[in-house]
Amino acid sequence: MLNMNLKSKFSALRSYVLLCCFTLISLNVLAGDSISIIPKPLVMHVHNGHFVLNNATIISSNSSDKEVAQSINWFIKQIATSTGYHLSTKRSSKNDINLVLNKRADTSLHDEGYTLKVSSSMVTITANKPAGLFYGLQTLLQLLPPQIASVSEVKNVSWTMPCVDIKDAPRFGWRGLMLDVSRHFFTKQEVEEYIDQMARYKYNILHLHLADDQGWRIEIKSLPELTKIGAWRVKRTGRWGTFLPALAGEPTPDGGFYTQEDMKEIIKYAQDRFISILPEIDVPAHSLALIASYPNLSCTQLPYSVNAGGKGYERNDNVLCVGNDSTYTMLDKIFTEIAALFPFPYIHIGGDEAYKGFWDQCPKCQKLMADEHLKNVDELQSYFVKKVEKIVESKGKKLIGWDEILEGGLAPNATVMSWRGMSGGIAAAKMGHKVVMTPWDYCYLDLYQGEPEGEPPTYGLCRLSDSYNYEPVPDSVNENLILGGQGNLWTESVPNFRHAEYMTWPRAMALAEVYWSAKANKNWSDFVNRLEEQFPRLDAANVKYSRSMYNAIFEPARIKNSDFGVTLTTEVKGLDIYYTFDQTNPDNFSLKFDGKPIQFPVGATQLNVITYRDGKPIGEQINMPKDVLVKRLDEKHHVY
Repeated sequence: MLNMNLKSKFSALRSYVLLCCFTLISLNVLAGDSISIIPKPLVMHVHNGHFVLNNATIISSNSSDKEVAQSINWFIKQIATSTGYHLSTKRSSKNDINLVLNKRADTSLHDEGYTLKVSSSMVTITANKPAGLFYGLQTLLQLLPPQIASVSEVKNVSWTMPCVDIKDAPRFGWRGLMLDVSRHFFTKQEVEEYIDQMARYKYNILHLHLADDQGWRIEIKSLPELTKIGAWRVKRTGRWGTFLPALAGEPTPDGGFYTQEDMKEIIKYAQDRFISILPEIDVPAHSLALIASYPNLSCTQLPYSVNAGGKGYERNDNVLCVGNDSTYTMLDKIFTEIAALFPFPYIHIGGDEAYKGFWDQCPKCQKLMADEHLKNVDELQSYFVKKVEKIVESKGKKLIGWDEILEGGLAPNATVMSWRGMSGGIAAAKMGHKVVMTPWDYCYLDLYQGEPEGEPPTYGLCRLSDSYNYEPVPDSVNENLILGGQGNLWTESVPNFRHAEYMTWPRAMALAEVYWSAKANKNWSDFVNRLEEQFPRLDAANVKYSRSMYNAIFEPARIKNSDFGVTLTTEVKGLDIYYTFDQTNPDNFSLKFDGKPIQFPVGATQLNVITYRDGKPIGEQINMPKDVLVKRLDEKHHVY
């Protein structure tokens, strides 16, 4: 009887212990689910308790490295801005944030990885290099309440973070965003704001598209006409591609450029956040601003104005004359100053979308083709790229260009940035060349990110889920040759910085996770949950962003014995969709979409749709004309 009682008590005790363990595990899972770090760390374990950040918190390091000291100063300023706390750098054993630079490298962390341990009394970040410590600080900030991103002091907030152990390292070394400052100019301050936004999500390369048909944006001291003429154009407002060309004698107030001192300050600002600047001078095409400044560089040698965004500029004489020795003399001067100004090892030379019709008619180009035994104008472009590569390499730099530089034969040491899908990158990698993957249908941030009828006008379509589900490494190539990738924000249809933010975020968060996080850790539903917790941070930082992932998606299809039906879906699951055909604004008392295709009633010409969550509107109302849906049915690939 005694043994039975002991056995019963032991069984009850074991059940109680198991229940406690299960409860603890459940609490840890729940706590982990509430942590919304982007990009997702490699490994994270959540523990009970919290670290409290207050005015007595210390931040210190075992290293006297200048970059570590800069990161500490950066962090102190970030904390002071939103909390009003002024952290000390004197060492302590309590309520301390300690940055530890490993004396013996942890090979699993590489150069940019880190470990982050948060207990109730101390935060410790360890890394092999200062960059890793900086990225650990970025993760630490995401453990704090969203108000930590505020641009002004916030009162009555409990500045706590959960106790966690994190080990993290990036999948790729090249994690970039491209900002086109030629089509629309952004000030030095705006570029620096963009750099701050990139740093939060562990980007490390900002590719600046500095020259195109619509403007030359960097001072070249030996060629003053580039910024005196090439940096300015006539003022036009409206939809890009519809603008009238410059009239005779019309003023050219629209534009701007960065002096070399401006750019040095931008470079230093980026370096302090472990971001490198990749400069791009796009040649031989997209060179109208250069040609407008120095007309002798084109095949026709006619006078041109800097393009203001009108139609057909790709058929203007915007391509440099490859057979003109002056072209290479000019490029040598340009790349000499670019190489001296930018410390990044690469210079981007563009090489894309060259209209070769003028070369076919140009005596100098034709003579060069005959002298060099070139079969066609593709080989002529290859000749040009190879010659420019020698110029770039003579300045101690490496050449990178868009995938058109493959045409006619790739320059010996060139790196390829593949934008016309993945094929260019695959071809280059199979030839043993390094590749940066940035296919337009996943990585172009200037495309529609939701239903075009509900977005500012642009072209193409790249939803948030498209960017997130993108895989940069094709099965058929050596992953070691894929340096990484980037998102590209071309700015033809981006006339101001607020819209640049809107087009960048949150798609650039999706790409940040593609390039940083382990492939096995990717999960769309989990990403959406974490992303929604990031929106209050963007709000606190006054960053404009898109909420298009909540908007309805319209999918028209032919239905037997009827005109056509429309299926309504959303990227984010669990939303309710309501609609009207009578041109009134739908709400949650309107017809609710039940998953079956709906049909236009006789006489109806428009379908109005809105999404709800938990009884409240969450998406934008989309008013869809019937004729737009009919047109989509008639198009094979639904190109918007």
